[in-house]
Order: sequence, then C-alpha cells, then structure tokens
Amino acid sequence: MKKSNNWTKEETIVAFNVYCKIPFKSSSKTNPLIIKYASIIGRSPSALNMKIGNFGRLDPELKKQGIVGLGNGSKLDETVWNEFNGNWEKLAYESELLIAEFQNKNVEEIIDVEVFEFPIGLERESIIKQRVNQNFFRSTILSSYNLKCCITGLSISEFLVASHIKPWKDDEKNRLNPHNGLCLNSIHDKAFDKGYITITPDYKIKVSNYFDTLKENEIIYHDFFSKYDNQSIILPDRFLPSKEFLDWHYTNLFKK
Repeated sequence: MKKSNNWTKEETIVAFNVYCKIPFKSSSKTNPLIIKYASIIGRSPSALNMKIGNFGRLDPELKKQGIVGLGNGSKLDETVWNEFNGNWEKLAYESELLIAEFQNKNVEEIIDVEVFEFPIGLERESIIKQRVNQNFFRSTILSSYNLKCCITGLSISEFLVASHIKPWKDDEKNRLNPHNGLCLNSIHDKAFDKGYITITPDYKIKVSNYFDTLKENEIIYHDFFSKYDNQSIILPDRFLPSKEFLDWHYTNLFKK
C-alpha cells in the first residue's frame, strides 16, 4: 500500500527530533542520520530533508544568521513547532517513544541500555525516561556545536560532553533546555562544573585565579587553561547558550 503524501503528526514530531539532532547546514538527503530516520518512519530521505528545511524557516535563531530554511511548510509543521519548541522534556521523551514505536521496539532498546540493570515498576520507568532525556540532550548539544568543543575545537566525539550551564540538580525546569548546554571536552567540562572556568554572558572564557597554584606546572596551566583566558567560545549554529544561565554560573559557581 502506497504511503500517503500527507505527513502524520507522529512523523512530524520525529522529524522535529531529527531537526534538533543534526547540524542544519549538514542536513541533506545523503546525510546518514537523515537516511536512518527516513527509513524508520517510512519516508524518503529527500522528504525528511525537506521537512527539516520546513522547520528551519520557523527557527528565529537561523533567521538571525541569514538562514531562512525552505519557503513552504504545512500548518502541521507550525503546530508541532509551537507545541514542542521550548517544551524540551516533552519533545525528548515523546519523540523517542515514537521512534521506538515506529520500529516495534521498547524505548530502552533504542537507547542501548542494559534492561537487567534496572529495577521494576515506577522506578524503572523513571530511570529509563531520565536516560532517554539525557541522550536527547547530548545529541542536541553536540549537533548544535557541530561536534566540536566550544573552547578548544576538539572534534573527537568520545571526548565531548553536553555540559549543563545551570547544573541538572539546581534547575529541574531547564534540564533539557538546549540553551542551558555547552559542548565541552571532558577536562574543561569538569573545570566548568567545579567553577574553575566560566563563560561570561558575552561568550568570553574566564579562568579562575584559583589556578595560580598550577603555575608551577607552566605547560599544563598554559596549554589547558591560561591560553584560553578572555578568548571567545565557538558559538553554535543554533541554541545559543542563554546569557541568563551564563550569568548565573559566573555569579554562583565561578571561583573568583
């Protein structure tokens, strides 16, 4: 039976998930992620890529960069955008559930976790949801920064962390907000988390004076920290880090 040309809401929600996971400039019908998710929902890579472009026209952050996306789109695209843009926890979990359903799988199967590690009942459901959400946040942040650390430019994905500006434990509402994320390598993620470095609201790196004790090891101090002091971070294509969150980190966590 031939698939209808009209997209369903479920397919469109999955497309929005993919929109968040893939650098917009890298979206094409030959992109492996586009091919993968197009196959999952039973659409052609060209059709999914076009849907990504439709979401691009709705994104004000892309418009500020002079990127307008495609000129046409459906009312359903706008409905899904308005429902989920900004409601990140809802998007993360509902879209990943749909991706699993399209594959006739349980959601824990698609996030590559060991089910036997989990307890049963509500606690198990809560842990799986948390893991799903964390995976979505990581994918969204890393794709926004084109898989590069925003301080060093390091592009080895195994060494990259989707770092929260306001820590997970301190701001439940913004745990999955991509404006609360930075792509950092694991060393600078730890230094940022402990307040030894910060990023100011004008996107400058600041190194704490507490690192003065490291100056006896000048090579480590310079290569990992001091040479980045007052440098600008590499900005993401979208989901700019919130100046409000950066100011919070500078005020509350940075060791002045």
